[in-house]
Amino acid sequence: MSFRFVHAADIHLDSPLRSLALRAPQVAELIGTATRQAFVNIVDLCLAERVDALLLAGDLYDGDQTSMTTARFLAAQLGRLDQAGIAVHIIRGNHDALSRITRELVLPDLVHVYGDQPEAIALPRPDGATPVVLHGLSFRDHRAEVSRLGDYPPPVADAVNIGLMHTSLGGAARHDPYAPVSPVDLGRWGYDYWALGHIHKPSRQVAGRAQIVMPGIPQGRDIGESGPRGVVLVTIPPGGGMVIEDRLTSIAEFAELRVDAAGLTEWPALVARLRTALEGARETARSPHLVARVVLVGATPLAWRIRRDLDLLQAEAEAAAEATGRVWIEKLSSLCTLDSADQPAPDGAPLPELGRLIAAEVLGSPDFTAELRAAADDLLRLLPAELRGNFGADAAALDATLAELAREGTEDAIARLAGASHDDGAA
Repeated sequence: MSFRFVHAADIHLDSPLRSLALRAPQVAELIGTATRQAFVNIVDLCLAERVDALLLAGDLYDGDQTSMTTARFLAAQLGRLDQAGIAVHIIRGNHDALSRITRELVLPDLVHVYGDQPEAIALPRPDGATPVVLHGLSFRDHRAEVSRLGDYPPPVADAVNIGLMHTSLGGAARHDPYAPVSPVDLGRWGYDYWALGHIHKPSRQVAGRAQIVMPGIPQGRDIGESGPRGVVLVTIPPGGGMVIEDRLTSIAEFAELRVDAAGLTEWPALVARLRTALEGARETARSPHLVARVVLVGATPLAWRIRRDLDLLQAEAEAAAEATGRVWIEKLSSLCTLDSADQPAPDGAPLPELGRLIAAEVLGSPDFTAELRAAADDLLRLLPAELRGNFGADAAALDATLAELAREGTEDAIARLAGASHDDGAA
């Protein structure tokens, strides 16, 4: 008889919004409940596929979760699996290592949460079926700077051996090092499958005899976790081998949508192109909802007006998204330029030359850079710790963010001057 399981990780139940741009009530409600809805989808998948087990490889919660509403939700969903005879095996990762709920919640009989010491658990199997042994351990602390691989027991002979581990592997962008370990070392351990968690981008590789799988986050929370998201369904037939399938669980997917405004000279044509782009993105999205970050690009005589009236274009984009259905605008920005670098601003004002002078003589100067960095340091000290990382994980990333903000600020200022010049001329 085949052994089948769903491998998921990094649920981050009820985690906060990661984008301050998503404060519109409808979008906030959608994304704010999406992690729960994705978990319901995971449970539904287990039931529909009649799997033997659900493996959760860490970060079920987002932190020191104390909400009993979340606890009741989780208990109800795990209860559905228990009633169907589906085992659930959970390890704690860096986020839910601090969670009291996982430790204190009374869980159904078929749910097992691993402690901070390694355990090897043989799952019940029908007579004559290949034994299946799960190996795992949880973390007590949100920091784990050394590998725990050496604590895992050796594989059980003549059995399918599956290891649950929360690890950053060799490191990944946007992720702190956590219990780092190389895929080569995992492959040498002798297990058949490593059910990993921690890195939110899905990945799959083979080392030795082991399939090393990171399913990724099942529901993205910002543009950095874009695209459709899901879990993996694994089937191990009686004769050996392994079938690994990706399954969609995300309620909403984030996407950056670049809209080419090149050559457009009329505002209605720009709005029409924006609407067409949103409709096309909706058709290709795989999740029920699409959250779009729209970036206008290309050389167009409308560049000045787009920059000046971006709030009006945002309203047009939101109306187009509503008409398309199940599309939400997270942010709209413009990288548009004029058709020619030498083209004057409206009414002949030499504003493009001013922009070039600012870019060449001011933005890159040491004095301006130092003043900008000092102002940013003052601001960062006033922000909550959880928001500071949005400006960059290190000094180089912070400097890049500040440079981009300065460039955008310059373009905004010149666009406003152009608009004022045009309005004065019209008067």
